[in-house]
Amino acid sequence: MKKMVLMLWKKIRRMRAKLEWKNLVILFLAGCINSVGVVMFLAPVNIYDSGISGTSMLLWQVTPERFSLSLFLVILNLPLFFFGMKKQGVLFTLYSVWAVCIYSVSSYLITYIFPVDVSAASPFAGNDLILCAIFGGLISGVGSGLTIRFGGAIDGIEVLAVIFAKRFGMTVGTFVMIYNVLLYIVIGCWFQSWILPLYSIITYCAAIKTVDFIVEGLDKAKSVMIVTTKKDQVCKVLSDTFERGITQIDAWGYYSGEPKTAIYFVVNRFQIVKLKSILSKVDPDAFVTISEVSDMMGSSVK
Repeated sequence: MKKMVLMLWKKIRRMRAKLEWKNLVILFLAGCINSVGVVMFLAPVNIYDSGISGTSMLLWQVTPERFSLSLFLVILNLPLFFFGMKKQGVLFTLYSVWAVCIYSVSSYLITYIFPVDVSAASPFAGNDLILCAIFGGLISGVGSGLTIRFGGAIDGIEVLAVIFAKRFGMTVGTFVMIYNVLLYIVIGCWFQSWILPLYSIITYCAAIKTVDFIVEGLDKAKSVMIVTTKKDQVCKVLSDTFERGITQIDAWGYYSGEPKTAIYFVVNRFQIVKLKSILSKVDPDAFVTISEVSDMMGSSVK
């Protein structure tokens, strides 16, 4: 561990120029937001977050009072980030460690220093488990989403998932989901009650949807592949209507034996209905597939 810290420190000195202050500020806010969702909504009513954060909450509950949530957040997360540093990169590790430290410190301040009582009920939602589960998940999801969007992670389980998921023949999302399911099963068995783990699943669902919204945005892009024999008419009407770049790919119909053109085009989801209407008029025989785009670089807008 000591060698890893020294190695990280040497790389920090070399990478100071690559650190973006805007990212550090956003990650600071993300850590604070995450702590509000967990400490002021979930922890007071014993609903559990997902991943290492949820594991830290469980250990906080079952260990003596001198061991705080903030302590477990640091102890469990930082080794995972250092472990994944070679694969994820030093910059990602720095951003992640910064976000987790802010999350840890702000959680400690809210719990023990600030004049707010979070010992028996949520300051905002009282003991209403549904409200605490939903809003705790939404707020912590905003924190997690901002962390991911600006170059880091606030939970070490995501790093483990990136490293080990492929070895086990599963996706990163599946790995994280399995970890959380096992965590909630352990919680249910430990306390011999399944009510709070079930509410924790609501929190997890709310958080994951919020993370998707923060990272990808509400207006998700859609990629459209159009196979047509009327490339000039189709491209002209698409270009005039949507004012976006269009890619043409030469193709050949296997059964028809005819030359065709595959047109690749990106729109937002609100333009799909209009696109279909246009294609049905210009070339009703065109073959069209529409897929969701998880991320994009560059711009095809005029």
